[in-house]
Amino acid sequence: MFTRLKFQNFKSWANTGDIGLKPITGLFGANSSGKTSLLQALLLLKQTSDSADRGLPLQFGDKSSLVNLGDFRSVVYSHADEAELMFSLDWVRERAFVAKAPARPGEPVVESPSLGFTTQVRGENGSGKALRLTVPKMSYRVGNMSFGMRRKTEGRNEYVLSAEGTDFHFERTRGRAWPLPAPVKCYGFPDQVRAYYQNAGFLSDLELALEEQLRQVYYLGPLRAYPERTYTWSGSQPSDMGQAGEQAVHAILSSRDKGEKISQGRGRPRATLERYVAEWLQSLGLIAEFRVEAVAEGSQIFQVKVRKTAGGAESLITDVGFGVSQILPVIVLCFYVPEGSTVILEQPEIHLHPAVQANLADVLIDAHKKRKVQIIIESHSEHLLRRLQRRVAEQELSKDDVALYFCEAGLKGSALTPLELDLFGNITNWPAEFFGDQFGELAATQEARLNLKAKKA
Repeated sequence: MFTRLKFQNFKSWANTGDIGLKPITGLFGANSSGKTSLLQALLLLKQTSDSADRGLPLQFGDKSSLVNLGDFRSVVYSHADEAELMFSLDWVRERAFVAKAPARPGEPVVESPSLGFTTQVRGENGSGKALRLTVPKMSYRVGNMSFGMRRKTEGRNEYVLSAEGTDFHFERTRGRAWPLPAPVKCYGFPDQVRAYYQNAGFLSDLELALEEQLRQVYYLGPLRAYPERTYTWSGSQPSDMGQAGEQAVHAILSSRDKGEKISQGRGRPRATLERYVAEWLQSLGLIAEFRVEAVAEGSQIFQVKVRKTAGGAESLITDVGFGVSQILPVIVLCFYVPEGSTVILEQPEIHLHPAVQANLADVLIDAHKKRKVQIIIESHSEHLLRRLQRRVAEQELSKDDVALYFCEAGLKGSALTPLELDLFGNITNWPAEFFGDQFGELAATQEARLNLKAKKA
């Protein structure tokens, strides 16, 4: 689970400061306040990790990527040419990371479940017009120790290894002390590290630990796909729902085919994903029945059929309210991804009735409790936030399970305010006009009524 993020000079953020992450983290604020940029920074690191191009420090994306951010100038704060991006994140593992070295066979170099990573990516003008991206410094943290690379000489791609917070030292192999080349991507140690040093083998394990953590990040965008009258499934096993949730039905069929079941808690039978989705759609008050079936026995073409009310006529999902198809990928994603994953949801409340928006918070809480899924939400929904506050007051959630933030734009870029949640679910530092000026609206309405009555009199 991620525990901290920090970014500098990324889009509207000059410096986010340390952003503490919890099992459920909510980002709220006005449009263009920088909420989405916080999600994009994490997704940028994920798609860089997933990219096959080892030469690019950052993979800014294209139409098929999680995010398409253009280029370095497009994402750097104030669009400066020679500037530096900084990304830093911490996470905790269920099992401790153990670093071993040949010279210390009986004693690990370091052992801790707490890991971290920081990298800097700088844009530098070369001899031509093209902007050259370099990585001046990058490092990994394990407990209180850090291991990394930094430029040996400013302006040259010659690097040295560093170890801080420990008496451990990297030992050179015999031969000429060649300088190390630049990092691979923005986080990888070059292959020469293993050749030039006798005891640096564990550094590749740190890279792998970061890649594994980023691989467990799943994203669902705000603009979700329209439902279809039929779905063709050839046995594929999607890794996620797709950015628009277009793989939700395929995920249900894949889970059914593999015989996967979800734990519902002690004393309750395990349920299939399809059954679990049906129960949540019913609990949300959207439909009474939900099922996915082939149009004919042995066919690869499937239909999603629902009943709006118990005993009512059965319809295709295309013929009922739009909200059902919009929330379906949210529920499927939360209960389809591997346990312990991080799910990023951008405006999951779109096209949902206010009551359903509130109940959606319970879906997210359930995913965390039953499957240890970490949820990061970017939302405009007051109803979803109020339900989270209520569950804290009812002690179904601890206030330490929830981190809430308010984003706002300012003259010096975006700013982030942590919302202080007490034991009773109250936000003690509620920002002015958080969800609009409700008192002002009521006062203006009452004033208009009085003026109208005075005119009639």
